[in-house]
Amino acid sequence: MKLLMVLTSHAALGDTGKTTGFWLEEFAAPYYVFRDAGAAVVLASPAGGAPPLDPASDTDQAQTAATERFKKDAEAQHALATTQKLADVTGERFDAIFYPGGHGPLWDLAEDRDSIALLERNQAAGTPLGLVCHAPGVLRHTRNAHGGPLVHGLKVTGFTNSEEQAVGLAEVVPFRVEDMLRDSGAEFSSGKDWASHVVVAGNLVTGQNPASSTATARLLMAQLQPK
Repeated sequence: MKLLMVLTSHAALGDTGKTTGFWLEEFAAPYYVFRDAGAAVVLASPAGGAPPLDPASDTDQAQTAATERFKKDAEAQHALATTQKLADVTGERFDAIFYPGGHGPLWDLAEDRDSIALLERNQAAGTPLGLVCHAPGVLRHTRNAHGGPLVHGLKVTGFTNSEEQAVGLAEVVPFRVEDMLRDSGAEFSSGKDWASHVVVAGNLVTGQNPASSTATARLLMAQLQPK
């Protein structure tokens, strides 16, 4: 079983002068769900190498059992520091694909041609796709077989407008995930702010926020079980 995790290479938080990137929990928790299930995990990002870590996800308050495990795991740290270039792996076959969030993907992966092609091809093939928090934003320009938005008519979730307002970045991000998904014709579903909420629409599994990371990964893995 071979899974691909796609991380952002974008570090600038708009024009704020601050940095962003991927959210540690949204990488670490799914990574260990996959590894503990015996999967081989390939890490990739648009630029390759070490993806930028959102510093807000590495505060004491943001730590979880998964992030603490990661900090003691030299092998996982090496893998993260040496991600492959996304363009070099898009032609490979994967049993499932997962995108962690963080604000970074809204700037680069949402616009990245390799990512868009990867998602469109694998959605059409029925490959299980998992995206959590801001990562559903990478579906912004993806299209389905009919040429319409890939998420049109699908029940999905992602970081909500109210959660974006709460972190004070609603006017900083290039677009809001909830608004984009609604504008693309998706049936947007949300739970309570900051609580785990996951939606499955065929092979597409989306999680609302960092608290949804583990559940999103587990439901993605469930799609690989014999039915």
